[in-house]
Amino acid sequence: MLTYLTKRVLLLIPLMVGITLITFSVIHLAPGEPVEMQMAMNPKVGKEARERLRAFYGLDQPLHVQYFSWVGKLARLDLGRSFSSDSRPVIEKIRERLPVTISLNIIALLLEFGLAIPIGILAATHRDTLLDRGITVFVFVGFAVPSFWLALLLMYFFGVRLNWLPISGLHTLGSEAYGTAFYLWDMAKHLVMPIMVASFGSLAGLSRYMRSSMLGVVGQDYITTARAKGLSERVVIYRHALRNALLPLITLAGFSIPGLIGGSVIFETIFAIPGMGQLFYQGVMSRDYPVVMGILVIGAFLTLIGNLVADVSYALADPRIRHGA
Repeated sequence: MLTYLTKRVLLLIPLMVGITLITFSVIHLAPGEPVEMQMAMNPKVGKEARERLRAFYGLDQPLHVQYFSWVGKLARLDLGRSFSSDSRPVIEKIRERLPVTISLNIIALLLEFGLAIPIGILAATHRDTLLDRGITVFVFVGFAVPSFWLALLLMYFFGVRLNWLPISGLHTLGSEAYGTAFYLWDMAKHLVMPIMVASFGSLAGLSRYMRSSMLGVVGQDYITTARAKGLSERVVIYRHALRNALLPLITLAGFSIPGLIGGSVIFETIFAIPGMGQLFYQGVMSRDYPVVMGILVIGAFLTLIGNLVADVSYALADPRIRHGA
């Protein structure tokens, strides 16, 4: 097991290098340079000023020189400085917005798995019943509804028509002056719709995965043997079948780790939440290469870590994998 983990960890290094090379090349192939984006609204700027700004950002150098310069900084955990007007270090911008995005996505992730597992079990244990068909309809709706459309629909219904929930931001202006309890309650109301949007589509998919996995497990011989011994259906499902049925969801949980940072672009932009998703969107629109690359590298690293966590979790959950390793 230790040898297997060591090989997997060492394999992360060339994978990370390859990912940075591809993403760096792709982002520089996108039409429009940062200089052009910044100077587009000022037609009086001459060619010399543009070239000076390109030299200041290092964009006048060949692409491979820019890449190795950026990788050298990355090796020192330096993500560079933003091309925006404030010219702040990228790591500072990410550090400011990271807690907001991670908190939102962790809450959404816990809600997804907390609801998807029992929904999937109910659908599997009541196969071909009215309950199972109702859950199937819910799943298809969850897959079909675009998240941005759902966000706009919730904003119109709960925010505009009913005026129950705020439609943007994290806090009402001046809410901190009314005490901690009011401040937290105000923040909770702001988070209801973003978390609903972040959870809905994934909840539908995860519940379907759980149903399929549970149906595959309950047909195994050892489940038939457990029932033949006279064990109650609850014990058979929750003590014998559930553990093996969770294996596919363990993989999905590992893949959800990079989504803690990169999976919130749509709802953070729509709800004007100052998180990593909004920062990434703004960086792409302004061709802010250091910001975009910094967020992509963090997302790629978390993806690799997620794969490693999924493999380790598989080994912990299934003794056959552990002994085989």
